[in-house]
Amino acid sequence: MKENRLTLGFSPCPNDTFIFHALVHGKQCVQTPNFAEPTLADVETLNEWALAGRLDVTKLSFHALGHVLDQYVLLMAGSALGRGCGPLLVARENFSAATLPRLTIAIPGRYTTAALLLRMYSPVALTTRVMRFDEIMPAIVAGEVDAGVIIHESRFTYQEHGLLLLQDLGVWWEKEAGFPIPLGGIAAKRSLGKEKIQAIDRCIQASVSAAFASPDKCMPYIRNHAQELDDKVIRDHIGLYVNPFSLDLGAEGTAAVREFLARGRQLGLFPQQYSRLPLTSNEL
Repeated sequence: MKENRLTLGFSPCPNDTFIFHALVHGKQCVQTPNFAEPTLADVETLNEWALAGRLDVTKLSFHALGHVLDQYVLLMAGSALGRGCGPLLVARENFSAATLPRLTIAIPGRYTTAALLLRMYSPVALTTRVMRFDEIMPAIVAGEVDAGVIIHESRFTYQEHGLLLLQDLGVWWEKEAGFPIPLGGIAAKRSLGKEKIQAIDRCIQASVSAAFASPDKCMPYIRNHAQELDDKVIRDHIGLYVNPFSLDLGAEGTAAVREFLARGRQLGLFPQQYSRLPLTSNEL
């Protein structure tokens, strides 16, 4: 029986541990798919695993999703998508947009949405350096890089490090595309089949609903995995990244993801034929 258990991966960030708390603790729905113990890893590791097809159900960046749509389908529940929650381009000095090609800019992973947003914002060739997300601000402060794209808890703490905001890439996207910014979602292997995929989706949706109903019950699990232990930062993080789109992408959320992937294809990053595949579990 053990070999039939579904593998599951998500990040240790508060938004993911909030979303998956009930599912992990067996409280999300009556008829649950048989999940193995989840694997928690940083988002870029999860992105790389998705490219290798390692996990049955996984959190991943929407940038990474564009590369693996032949293997994975996006679930309607569990996404991080919204307004005013995008990655931030920060530096020690107030560089202008025109100077970006002369800078070395840290990005939190080659396949992160943050990396693709930076490329969309500044299509000219940039010098980037891949770093783990929690190493970027110290690297900027130390002068190892000129600027960096920060995500997760860093959004709430960069000013404490003496850093300046050059561009809110989420705000730029919202003005440019007219959609909320799609950051990351939960995807399931297409090979699991429609019935099982939609059952997984329902259970994740139930887990999100349970977290919204009793947020304090999630806090010990969240604190156990959070990089930032300050309760206010944790709650701000959850409040920013978990919202009605996390419960159900809906028509607007699905359209935002579709637009993001279409722009990635326009840059030549994703196979054009993937546009013909069902994008979400609802379309199977």
